[in-house]
Amino acid sequence: MKLKDIMTKKVEVVPLECTVREAAEKMKTLDVGAIPVTDGKKLLGLLTDRDIALKVVAEGRDADETKVTEVMTSPIVWTYDDMEVGEAARLMEVKMIRRILIVNRDKKLVGIVALGDIATRANEEIAGEILERVSEQESFSQEAHP
Repeated sequence: MKLKDIMTKKVEVVPLECTVREAAEKMKTLDVGAIPVTDGKKLLGLLTDRDIALKVVAEGRDADETKVTEVMTSPIVWTYDDMEVGEAARLMEVKMIRRILIVNRDKKLVGIVALGDIATRANEEIAGEILERVSEQESFSQEAHP
């Protein structure tokens, strides 16, 4: 099974000059936990709800003044839409990520895949194993660096 078979195809983006508040409002409206950041042509990063919580709220930044480019996750991890789901799952495990951006062979953003997509649309067992390993690494990382 290929990523194009399970990916979320309609992916909204925010421009690099967008504030965190504007991006968060868009994320709320779309009911998503992450949104790609672009300069209109190129993917620059991925703003996640975790980025907002840890890099804006926890640090006391002003969401109306902070640009998404200041707190987004970058560099991003992406892959092609014709990659096998199992291979992408292994990549997510190695990179310790829960979402991966999907591009076509012209490197145009065409989708996003989350562990939940793998669990519900492809292989729940693979997704469970990856989530367990990523969560273990996050816990270890937090314990080692309070």
